[in-house]
Amino acid sequence: MSYYLNSENHLDPGPIYVRENGQLHMVNLALDGVRNSLQKPRPFRLFPKGFSVELCMNREDDTTQKEKTDHFIFTYTREGNLRYSAKSLFSLVLGFISDNVDHIDSLIGFPEQIAEKLFSAAEARQKFTEPGTGLRALQKFTEAYGSLVLCSLCLRNRYLVISEKLEEIKSFRELTCLDLSCCKLGDEHELLEHLTNEALSSVTQLHLKDNCLSDAGVRKMTAPVRVMKRGLENLTLLDLSCNPEITDAGIGYLFSFRKLNCLDISGTGLKDIKAIKHKLQTHIGLVHSKVPLKEFDHSNCKTEGWADQIVLQWERVTSEAVKPREPSEPRKAAQHFYGKRTRTETPVKCPLADTHMNSSEKLQFYKEQVPDCHGPLLKREAVSSQESKKSKRAFEEPEKEQGNSSQSSKQKYVCLAVEDWDLLNSY
Repeated sequence: MSYYLNSENHLDPGPIYVRENGQLHMVNLALDGVRNSLQKPRPFRLFPKGFSVELCMNREDDTTQKEKTDHFIFTYTREGNLRYSAKSLFSLVLGFISDNVDHIDSLIGFPEQIAEKLFSAAEARQKFTEPGTGLRALQKFTEAYGSLVLCSLCLRNRYLVISEKLEEIKSFRELTCLDLSCCKLGDEHELLEHLTNEALSSVTQLHLKDNCLSDAGVRKMTAPVRVMKRGLENLTLLDLSCNPEITDAGIGYLFSFRKLNCLDISGTGLKDIKAIKHKLQTHIGLVHSKVPLKEFDHSNCKTEGWADQIVLQWERVTSEAVKPREPSEPRKAAQHFYGKRTRTETPVKCPLADTHMNSSEKLQFYKEQVPDCHGPLLKREAVSSQESKKSKRAFEEPEKEQGNSSQSSKQKYVCLAVEDWDLLNSY
């Protein structure tokens, strides 16, 4: 023991205890040899020479190390010291389930508060951007919580997101507002057919500005409402502006939207505008607005819900996938030699998007008895007997041309052409 304490090659071992007669006694350090050895100053060293430490946090190449460090939270104190604390059991379970969220069978009946945290944890891990697994995970949430996941969706000028994430977009249910402006969908796009699905019967605001639509697309979109009273029957706001292929015949299909309060058909291929104004006022009570309506400035439609950040993640992933590659140095030199410039894609702007456009060129309609287009429909109240008679005459005149007033009014919306039957059989 004395050799160990007097040795220069060892550190101070601290207090020494000796067991005598079944009891521990500390050795008296006042011994001459021990005191002399402890009085010599030695440099304090926490670890021996050659000792190194490596802090591994979430290393992808070492799953075992990740499992060890993922259970701790590392923070710094005010003094600059590294401090770690263990995560709660709830956080560990939440992280494990979010990593395997695509294997969940069902979330129906699961508490909404916990489901929102689980959704946020999976969203932070970007599980919904993964192909295949992201779609299955999103469907589990949408079928259980509906509008809580997403109640309003704005995909304006995001045609790349629609083409890459079409199935994910179709999984959203109970949407009330959908903005598909400037996406160039056309009449035969799959998403346009999905609009007539029963899952989107809750849509009240639909923006289809600048989508290359024609009369055929409008007929397809309104066929379930005209025949089976389903689909977009609850629509109160519709934007069909900047679709020059929509003519007077296509506007006639819109008369089946009995709850429509706001309509924008600016920039369409109408020929007899005066007759269209009269028909809209006669059939569904829409009056031409002399000033631009604020309902069509695209400020009310925003992406709202649990999945609002997922749409941004989709947009970032798709933009990175189609980003043009940087040319190599020899290619740059060749382009410089031949005087070629690299093409820069400019964002495509929607026509008629200028705010300083003349209000006379805009064909926007609204209902006078409904001051707020987003509020519930108010019952019509006759102001005077003369106005009631005028409105009655206006409704009876077009019905007399077809025959009996009572029978013709029913047959006016029930009688179908051969094209309508073919269209309904295609659903």
